[in-house]
Amino acid sequence: MTWRATALTLFPDMFPGPLGQSLAGRALEQGLWSVEARNLRTYGIGRHRVVDDTPFGGGAGMVMRPDVVSAAIRDVGREGRPLVYPTPRGRPLRQDDVRRYAGGPGLVLLCGRYEGVDERVLEAEQVEQVSIGDYILSGGEMAALVLLDSCVRLIPGVMGSEASGTEESFSDGLLEYPHYTKPASWEGRDVPDILLSGHHAAIAGWRQTESETATRMRRPDLWAAHLARTGQDTGGPVSLAADPERLH
Repeated sequence: MTWRATALTLFPDMFPGPLGQSLAGRALEQGLWSVEARNLRTYGIGRHRVVDDTPFGGGAGMVMRPDVVSAAIRDVGREGRPLVYPTPRGRPLRQDDVRRYAGGPGLVLLCGRYEGVDERVLEAEQVEQVSIGDYILSGGEMAALVLLDSCVRLIPGVMGSEASGTEESFSDGLLEYPHYTKPASWEGRDVPDILLSGHHAAIAGWRQTESETATRMRRPDLWAAHLARTGQDTGGPVSLAADPERLH
């Protein structure tokens, strides 16, 4: 069954955008997934198809009208697909969310513009609000493309190797270990000897250690969650001190 995405947007020409290239583009051509971009302007008010208005209470910018947005949402056959609104006000998007989305029939994505969408329609339509990071974009389309890319790559048949989807950052709650390829020596920097040893168990152990070290150093929030999940939580603060181990 084809994994289906529908984007509700004022700029439908932004889809599929970069997702029409590389592995995602090939999978799109093969019918493993599809994306339909619906123009919110179609549901606008009056001859000029107005989609926004000034905010109650004053303030800068415009807000997308609830009647327009709801009309667009209700015109889409969701068929069990989650309705997701990328916004800085949403919960942080996690790999577990991506797996859930990718494992379902698809997504309906609401792409905001201006100052955002009237809160009432978000509540009425039970919209999932997610954030791809603590920064501001011009609109929701780029965030929607990021979310789509993270999902599409997990659809069976899209990536060449099943291991590519499991041995990577966040797959087990840790950052991924570092990678190396030829040449073995480059500008005075050598590939760690362990990776040239052919000892698969030792390599696996090294990679696990490197993942843990990188996570502890760079993402103390993930490290704390890992300790709690594995029963190693000491209840104390996570140290941000420099680690004596060298990150290769």
